[in-house]
Parts: sequence; C-alpha cells; structure tokens
Amino acid sequence: MNISIDIQMACSSEGVPDVGSMRRWVSAAIRNERDIAELSVRIVDEQESAALNQQYRGKIGPTNVLSFPFDAVTPEPLPILGDLVVCAPVVMSEAEQQNKTSEAHWAHMIVHGVLHLLGYDHVGDTDANEMETLETHIMQVLEFPAPYEQEHQV
Repeated sequence: MNISIDIQMACSSEGVPDVGSMRRWVSAAIRNERDIAELSVRIVDEQESAALNQQYRGKIGPTNVLSFPFDAVTPEPLPILGDLVVCAPVVMSEAEQQNKTSEAHWAHMIVHGVLHLLGYDHVGDTDANEMETLETHIMQVLEFPAPYEQEHQV
C-alpha cells in the first residue's frame, strides 16, 4: 500500500505522534480498501478546531477530530482521501479523562477519522455499530485496547 500523508503542525503541542505511527494507523484503517491513498493531517489548537467545528458542523467548541472527505468529480479516480483536522489539546485531555494512553487515543482518533474519509459514519444505530465494531477490530490489530470498552466520548 502506498500512502502519502501531509502533516501540518498548526500549533505547538507535546505528545503528537510521529509520522511513522500515523502512517501505520492510517494503513490499518484503510486495510484493503485502497492501494494508493493521499491525505492531510492538520494538528490544531482549540481555537482553530472550534472555528472549523462551528463553520462545518454548526457545533460550538473544539472537537477531537474533524474529517473532510475529498469530494470532487474528476475524469479519473484520484487517490486523495481528504483531510483530517485533529485538535491536540482535546485528544490529550480526553485520553487523560478516559484513562487511556495518549498513544492509544491518538491512534483511535486517526483510525476514526480515516474511516470517515472512507465513507463510514455513526449517525444511526446500525451505522454506529458497524463503525465501532470496525474501529475496535482495527485497534486490536494495532495491539491497542478496544476503544469503546471505556467511557464513550467520540
């Protein structure tokens, strides 16, 4: 699998995973759905996350991860999945609140976001169950604990 990840550090934050870890988590989430994939991961602060959350979801305040799937009509299929925007302070705070390691929660947020880029959603109960089951499987393949055994805050 050929994965190209553009990581944009829009804020300074300790605990942000390295590119190799993110690539491994993205690969696990994509599984066999794509041979080639391109995406951007933008690491932001609470202010930028809140502004994007308000603008694109109509929700007040920062959130852990926002997914922006690539949606354009092109003559040939393109490998572009889209963009993930991850709010580092929210992810770190949630990891602490949920008694998870920061690495496990970062992995979950990347996997969760990539699944959204691939078209998965959790709006209805059936879709939520399918997505959470898949997330749990991917996280266990990555040798992390099941993300939804603890308090569900995603």
